[in-house]
Amino acid sequence: MPFSRRIFVRSALLATSAGLIGATPALAASEASEIERDAKAALGRLYRLDHRAASLRSKAAGVLVFPRIVKAGFIFGGQGGKGVLFEGGQPRGYYTIAAASFGLQAGVQWFSYALFFMNQDALHYLDKSDGWAVGTDPNVVVVNRGAGATLDSTTLTRNVIAFPFGQKGLMADLSLQGSKITTYRPGI
Repeated sequence: MPFSRRIFVRSALLATSAGLIGATPALAASEASEIERDAKAALGRLYRLDHRAASLRSKAAGVLVFPRIVKAGFIFGGQGGKGVLFEGGQPRGYYTIAAASFGLQAGVQWFSYALFFMNQDALHYLDKSDGWAVGTDPNVVVVNRGAGATLDSTTLTRNVIAFPFGQKGLMADLSLQGSKITTYRPGI
């Protein structure tokens, strides 16, 4: 019985499809654990660098960590990265952050961001929004390393307290304004 070209093509497609379907959960689990590992390491670095962030650890309802955001631009620019939301130290969901910009800019930079959600309402807003455009509710305060040494009572009433850290490269701005945070499914 001759081995026809049609049977060969069908068999190859079936084998490839089965391989991809079987590999998807493994790839998703691998990517998820890589994001978690990198986020935990980044958060550990932040806690060692900034006692203010460490003091928020037990007060926050959740912490969204983007261990590596890449920002690049030459007149037109963009930034993006993947992160994980921890509640009670456990991963609860995965997110991406992305932004585009236009203007006087040039360079490439890598940095991390940790967003401390200080109450359940802020977490609920993240959950219910179809992508959170940072700068809309809930209100966010960004704490830079060079800023005051303590978080005051006004700062602590904010819904989200954000810490940029671990900057490498040359670019002027680390703002969240205009960024969009959306849910993400690893491996897809």
